[in-house]
Amino acid sequence: MTPVLVVLEGDQTGQELLEEALRILQPDVIGVQLEFRRYDLSLENRRRTRNKVVYEAAAAVLETGVGIKAATITPEEPGDVGSANAILREAIGAHVILRVGRRIPGVRPVGGVYGEIAVMRMAVGDAYGAKEWREQTEDGDELAFRTDRISRRICRIVAEYAFRYAEQHGAKVFGGPKFTISPVYEGMFKEELDAAAARHPEVKYEPVLIDALYAALLSATGEPLVVPALNRDGDCLSDFVLQLFGSIAGAESRILSFNPDFSVRAVVTEATHGTAPRLFRKNVANPLAMILAAAAALNYMADPQVQHIGDLIREAALDAIRAGVRTADLQGHASTTDVTEAVIARVRAWRAEGR
Repeated sequence: MTPVLVVLEGDQTGQELLEEALRILQPDVIGVQLEFRRYDLSLENRRRTRNKVVYEAAAAVLETGVGIKAATITPEEPGDVGSANAILREAIGAHVILRVGRRIPGVRPVGGVYGEIAVMRMAVGDAYGAKEWREQTEDGDELAFRTDRISRRICRIVAEYAFRYAEQHGAKVFGGPKFTISPVYEGMFKEELDAAAARHPEVKYEPVLIDALYAALLSATGEPLVVPALNRDGDCLSDFVLQLFGSIAGAESRILSFNPDFSVRAVVTEATHGTAPRLFRKNVANPLAMILAAAAALNYMADPQVQHIGDLIREAALDAIRAGVRTADLQGHASTTDVTEAVIARVRAWRAEGR
């Protein structure tokens, strides 16, 4: 059976970079025929369909298990179509947002950070979607409230996948919530992390309070880390961690939902950057993150051969950067298509060598 990849098209430079990544996934490059099921999630089509196309795309991802998404525009006007990402997360029942920061050859990181750092963030709950209100006091002051909420089920899923991912990548689970000041709320997440650690004794586990974690990451070195986090903490940590590596160009994002046995039910991969309208149609944008998103998507397919091709694409992309094929954001002179062609050439050559 031909493996199926759901392709969620986007806007401006985001769509251009998606097309570059799909060039690498052609059968004459990877030696495998993939079926692309394409859905147009451009702002124009989301408005035309009143977001029906987003729900259709989400249904396809749930059916097939794997999708890759281009960056999309989120309009700010009330009553418009809103965020495609938010709709997708809800529609596929997302539990985890995973962002992986990694060293980019030739780019100086902050401090001595070298090993990959994967931020494993809750995709729902916590401060996001909370009800908020304000009340006036009798003495003229004003109070603000919100109803933050997390569930044990989501805590358990994030914790378990953090340890499974760490085991797969030879990493240490590092960090955790501020349970000392929030033993009931954040303490529930800590309980699930400790329980997952007991289920996976072979995985290194070093719980660190969230405030100390930021300082510790600045002095991190070569050990790969998995950092489990609450929704809001993970949102902040993701941006921080990616910048530790000197650029967000080498990072992809994965949105995951899970079956009751903790196996991955569906995943959507994407680059962490936006639609970059200033770079549209100039052939200068860096396609690295989108190529890495394509590699990650293949890693979640059932066929081991396809999974291996995902690894090969990732290695080829980083090797091209190491060889000096870099766009301007990485102090190079290559065009978008130059980088893609360099990756294609390496994948073809390495496959011919039997790698």
